[in-house]
Amino acid sequence: MPQKPAVVATMGSTGVVQVWDLTPQLTTLMRSVGEPEAGSNANADSTKATSQRVAPRHAFTGHASEGYAVDWSPVTPGRLITGDNDGAVHLWEPREGGRWIVDKNAPFAGHASSVEDAQWSPAEKDVFATASADQTVCIWDARTRGKPALRVKTHDADVNVMSWNRVANCMLATGADDGSLRIWDLRRFGNGGSGDANASGKTGEGCVADFSFHRGPVTSVEWARFDGAMLATASADHTVCVWDLAVERDAEEEAAAMAAGDNAVAPEDLPPQLMFVHQGMRDPKELRWHHQIPGMICTTALDGFNAFKAYNVGNDLPA
Repeated sequence: MPQKPAVVATMGSTGVVQVWDLTPQLTTLMRSVGEPEAGSNANADSTKATSQRVAPRHAFTGHASEGYAVDWSPVTPGRLITGDNDGAVHLWEPREGGRWIVDKNAPFAGHASSVEDAQWSPAEKDVFATASADQTVCIWDARTRGKPALRVKTHDADVNVMSWNRVANCMLATGADDGSLRIWDLRRFGNGGSGDANASGKTGEGCVADFSFHRGPVTSVEWARFDGAMLATASADHTVCVWDLAVERDAEEEAAAMAAGDNAVAPEDLPPQLMFVHQGMRDPKELRWHHQIPGMICTTALDGFNAFKAYNVGNDLPA
């Protein structure tokens, strides 16, 4: 939960969603990595921590299948959405005493396949989006469960992930199973003004950028917190890429670089917005921009946890 970082939500293969308060565990962790007190034995103190069985603060069993879509509202503390492989999305409303109310009989139903990702609007308390394997993205009003406000075909394959821009709130990024990355302007998002699915099967309006650099499914995407034009993607092709949409191809600059004689010719199909490619991971699954260090990215991959900072990203920010 953004407002209470020690409160987290998990969704398992059984479809059960649980909310946990990890305050005691985080406190123990911070003490173990802090400066040892005078006269204490740091090694001896570190061995005192033992595994503990902790009960969740809340458990919801209303999902009929497992799922991957879980997101806390950045606007309303404690508000949560969860989506499953049957296409159902449930809204969690916080109540006093650290509990939630979830109506298992009234899910948000608008997808024909599994919900792969879900995200709240960074600015509107009642608006959220869902991405699905049915190749569509839905924009929802939390006050209306009947149907989505918009349902748009965004890719020609499963839509795996998406990210809502925190700086420029009208921008949405989506990544698909065919390796495509697309950027959407929500001010023009739709199918000719219709709130229903695009019956023609054509990609909806509002796509302002389309990249096909990745050679495997896009597994994670996130806009940078320090720059509204920058984002990063992870893919099953074993790469993590950093993109800057503010960059455009400059023929004069390229000619000057080639005249220097020590630069290689860039491939014609290489997007100028591609700023950095990290190829040192095996099957990266998740990435997040660091909250305090501009340009630093943390990832999880098949070969472990990684943290890196691209040499050409985040260096021109004011101190």
